Order: sequence, then structure tokens, then C-alpha cells
Amino acid sequence: MSQKKKPIFVTRSSMPPFEEYVETIRPLWDSCWLTNMGTYHEELAKKLADYLGVPFVSLFVNGHMALELCIQAFGLTGEVITTPFTFVSTTHAIIRNGLTPVFADIKEEDFTMDPEKIEGLITDKTTAILPVHVYGNMCDTEAIEEIAKKYGLKVIYDAAHAFGVTKKGRGAGDFGHASMFSFHATKVFHTIEGGAIGTKDKNLVHALWKLKDFGIRDEEVVDGIGANGKMNEFQAAMGLCNLNHVHEEIEKRKNIVLHYRERLKGRKGLFLKEEQQNVCSNYGYFPVIFNPELFGEDRDSVFLRLKSHGIHARKYFYPLTNAMECFQGRFDVQKTPIAKKIGDRVLTLPLFSQLPLEEADRICDILLENG
Repeated sequence: MSQKKKPIFVTRSSMPPFEEYVETIRPLWDSCWLTNMGTYHEELAKKLADYLGVPFVSLFVNGHMALELCIQAFGLTGEVITTPFTFVSTTHAIIRNGLTPVFADIKEEDFTMDPEKIEGLITDKTTAILPVHVYGNMCDTEAIEEIAKKYGLKVIYDAAHAFGVTKKGRGAGDFGHASMFSFHATKVFHTIEGGAIGTKDKNLVHALWKLKDFGIRDEEVVDGIGANGKMNEFQAAMGLCNLNHVHEEIEKRKNIVLHYRERLKGRKGLFLKEEQQNVCSNYGYFPVIFNPELFGEDRDSVFLRLKSHGIHARKYFYPLTNAMECFQGRFDVQKTPIAKKIGDRVLTLPLFSQLPLEEADRICDILLENG
């Protein structure tokens, strides 16, 4: 009897050598300094600033809190132009700040916000643009920031998918007024949970410091309203360990992506995202877009067929955030037709550094078996 194969999930957390992490956290038992911006917290912030190519990095307990408090720190009001082709955190962070998201459509070739759709959405209530780098693809930063400068708007990038990505030699965090990075366990680089804001604005860093620590200025003075968004020392220690191996992590992912491309290229009805010119990707995701008329099968059917074999791909991003039940009746998904089209057709295949190439082959075999 053949042995049943273990399920393959869309991602799997990368881990540093066990002994390396144990040795890193051992001093915490002596210091008992486990949170409140300790030694590892400060060391990681400095090393990440260097790695990401940005002057300042502020660390957080997770990426969502980083984005939500960054929006608050800028004191934004009214409307924020953003994209519905993103994880729901992006939209929630805007709404939880009492702001109104206004959704711009995306470009079909790279799934990022279409700059040509922005100006028509700007009103006297618009105070910021919040674009999203997607699957390691960078937004058209030049066009977006030119529009923002013309209208006096802030630009905050959701760079949750862009850790380690560079554009013309510049790190993703070096664009706009600020960029949010997610260090969730499923990301290319993680701190178990965690996140950060990268910025050139020193005043923003000071504001974020207070916002993530209850508005405390010193041990006797609380002169602002804040939250508890601090990254703890165990998270920071994991980040320091993983940062030692992130280059190797990205290279392993790249090899799998290249293998997927070789197996799936030329298949009628499949669109594979091309690498952008002048952008070095982090190979964090491998999206496939299905044209059901040409492929002979729709995305949902392929998703279920893979699942029946224990292969758990993901419809990422589906549904669009402007179509989610919590916003029912509030937004019109038909106003972002390209995003809707991609959302209805996209499937991200399993991709993580430990995925054997023979398993990637098996995934491709099952995906292609209808033809």
C-alpha cells in the first residue's frame, strides 16, 4: 500500500538553526528584560535600517499595528486612495483611523495600483495615497509620488510583500513618506509576528515611539493617547537570527520560482507574472492567473482539484477588500474591474524555501492534468 503524502500548504515558516536561536535568547534569562525596547529590539531596528536601505526603522508587534499607528501619526483626515487588491489589514487600518478608503484600480500586468486611475479620485477631502507592493512587485513609485507632490498628499506604502526588494538599487522602504513591512511567520523574513515602519522622517519615528507605548513620554508623563504596539525581545531575537539567513532564504525561493516558470511557461490560458525591470524581487509568492476560456477550467476548479490531492494553494487576494461582507453595500466593486478580474482568477501556488523540486513538479502535474 502506498504511503499517503503529507499535505503541502501554500507557505511554511522558515526557521533558523535551533541552536542559534537558543543561544541568542539565553541572555534573556539573565537580564529578564523581555520587552519595552530592550537590547535585541534596538539591535534589530539598526540592522534592518541598514538592510532595507532606509534611515529609520520603528519596530512593532505586527505589521497591522505598524500601519494603523503610522496613519494616526500623520494625523490624516478625510479620504485615502488605496487598492482593493490587498490583504484586508490595509483597508481596516484606514477605516479604524476614522478615514474613508477610496479604491483605485490596478494594472493587469503587475497587480499594483494604476497611477492613471489616481487623479480622477482626488477630492478636497483626500489627504494620502496608500499603494500596495504586491507579490514582490513594486508600485510605479515615480508616478505615484509625482501625483502626491502635485496635490500635497502623503504617500504610505504597504510593503508587506516587499521585504528585501530593491528598485534601481533602492530598498523598498526608501520610497514615499513611510513604508510598512510585515514580519509575520509566513513572510520571507519573519519575527514570528512583527512589523515595522521604514522612513526618512525622524519626527515620524518619535511620534510612533509614543503611539506604540501608550503615549508615554517618560516614567511620570503621559502626554498623548497611544496603544501597546511594542515588539518583544523574543520576536527581535528571532528576527536577528533570520536576518543572518535571509539571503539564502530568498535564493532558495528563487530556484523554486524558476522551476515553476519552466514547467508552466507556454501553457495556454495561464498568465505568469513577469519580473519587473530594474526590480530585484524577494520571490515571496508565485501567483498564476487562469483564463478559463483558454485553459479549459476556472481557478476555483483547479483550487479544489489541488486540494483533493492535499495541496493547499490560496486565492490571494480573493475576495477584494471592497467586496468583503464587513463592507457590504458600502463600496462598488465594479469600479475596480481589473482588480475584480484578477481576484476572480488568481491562485498562489505553494512556495517556501523547504519545498522540494519534486513536490513542485507534482503540483504542476496536477495543475496541468486537465490538458
